[in-house]
Amino acid sequence: MAGSIEEYALIGDLGTAALVGADGSVDWLCLPRFDSPSCFAALLGEERHGHWRLAPSAPDAALVDRRYLDDTLVLATHWRTPRGEARVLDFMPRRTREPRLVRIVEGLSGTVEMRGELRARFHYGRVMPWVRRTGHHRVAVAGPDALWLSVPTGVHTYGAGAGADGCTRSEFVVAAGQRTVFVLTWQPSHVATPSRFDAGQSLRQTVAGWERWSAACRYQGPWRAEVMRSLLTLKALSYEPTGGIVAAPTTSLPEWIGGDRNWDYRFCWLRDSSLTLAALLRGGYREEAASWRRWLLRAIAGDPARLQALYGVAGERALPESVADWLPGYRGSRPVRVGNAAVGQMQLDVYGEVADTLHRALTAGIPMERQVWSLFRSLMTAVAERWREPDEGLWEVRSERRHFTHSKVMCWVAADRAVRMAEQTRLPAPLDQWRALRDTIHADVCANGYDAGRGVFTQCYGGSQLDAAALLLAQTGFLPPTDPRVVRTVDAIRQDLAVDGFVRRYDVGGSDACDSTSASTSTAFSGGDGLRSPEGAFLACNFWLAEALALGGRPEEGAEVFARTAAVGGELGLLSEQWDPATGSQLGNAPQAFTHVALVNAAFALADTGGAGVD
Repeated sequence: MAGSIEEYALIGDLGTAALVGADGSVDWLCLPRFDSPSCFAALLGEERHGHWRLAPSAPDAALVDRRYLDDTLVLATHWRTPRGEARVLDFMPRRTREPRLVRIVEGLSGTVEMRGELRARFHYGRVMPWVRRTGHHRVAVAGPDALWLSVPTGVHTYGAGAGADGCTRSEFVVAAGQRTVFVLTWQPSHVATPSRFDAGQSLRQTVAGWERWSAACRYQGPWRAEVMRSLLTLKALSYEPTGGIVAAPTTSLPEWIGGDRNWDYRFCWLRDSSLTLAALLRGGYREEAASWRRWLLRAIAGDPARLQALYGVAGERALPESVADWLPGYRGSRPVRVGNAAVGQMQLDVYGEVADTLHRALTAGIPMERQVWSLFRSLMTAVAERWREPDEGLWEVRSERRHFTHSKVMCWVAADRAVRMAEQTRLPAPLDQWRALRDTIHADVCANGYDAGRGVFTQCYGGSQLDAAALLLAQTGFLPPTDPRVVRTVDAIRQDLAVDGFVRRYDVGGSDACDSTSASTSTAFSGGDGLRSPEGAFLACNFWLAEALALGGRPEEGAEVFARTAAVGGELGLLSEQWDPATGSQLGNAPQAFTHVALVNAAFALADTGGAGVD
């Protein structure tokens, strides 16, 4: 059975990523891209769906600790047995040609008997490959895919081709001061052999490369370890060839064990990508912003009225959702989905996120080229035409469209940033129209997204439910953080949506009477978000709360919320989408860009407002 979500470490090569469990098993890996079919899918099923375990064979072996080597994406797992100690270094070198997964076993003291088990299963655990021996390699081939496992001298390898379960097993002993190196290489099955590779040199280059990147971080506050790990994770979720950024490297990790809230997040949401770039810019990383902007221009080229909420890592538009019904799902949570039907939704807030990121890039010194400005003006035309329409919103509800307050606020953000950029660059723009649009949207939100009786902003026009997205009112600049309406909304969310100190997005089981047509005509909507199961607390919302408290003049309270939430990341500092306070376990796809972005922003806000930490 797959381990707990919080036990999995992330390694990657800026093209794809693997999850390594606390038992030494790589249970998830898609090759050659984030969104390619997996070759290891035990995370969503069983060992027979593909994995690669490398650990001591002694039944009484103890895991001493797991950590990353300094500010890198190289994972070190320290094992102790009665006869000695060893550690395994796992990493994926930044690719120049083929993607590789490297596992180096180092003897620390005495001798340690090690065992490896590799079950390659292509197409999400469905296809068992043909495995053969060739020279110092075991080669697994099926259709277009081939995996080459280098077999070190002195390692006894057996099984696979002759075994019924298709498992390649390795047994060896590592003594103090010795190294045994395994390299798993993917390449198209029609290619004869992998290129030559020096694992020792690659390890040194990989460590040095990540350390150089990390050294550019300009956050120096008390939460530096948490911020640096978050920035490293966000960088790891970027697809270097195109500049796209995925929301998470996994699919269908459930937002509730046994529930149906299981989504494929291996794509580039404009929202998540924009927020990720904003966090990287804040951390001092401009190159990623420039690369992402080029990706954006290619992805959304065409009719801005047909702007999608998400795209493939190379800008693909067709991401049809299907079900891998042969997989039982993480701890029985089905269905396992491939692709995401949200690609067909209208999510008006993405206009605001894109505009805000372009403005941040401009403020950071990245010039606004005329072709970028021309495209942005077209986007603003679409905002002016569409902002009054209902949509599926930030949370991608699978029910009727509604007039979500947050969506309207983000349309205001688009208009506001458009005005600012036009004033800053003096590029041609209909400034009077944009200013009027900004004022009109602001007034509309304050009139229709605000419950005057309770004194709080609501999830949607004409409704009464709260939504944690309202915690972003001050962060966006829509209202001052000390505005009484903002303060009351923050306190109400903290009171009504928090469970054991962790904030839910909204009441998923409740119904609301929301206007689904316009602010002036009332058509009731009845029902939740179109899904059957509950969900955990949303970790990003907790960081939003910490930031809102800090901005609102309560930095000590914000620091306490931040510390509680960051602790969920454990020794590895990795955070998924959600958290179950009752069981103390993470839920949802992991690691989640949205959560780590919120952590970075909250840490900067706390540093700026004096909420350095808690005793």
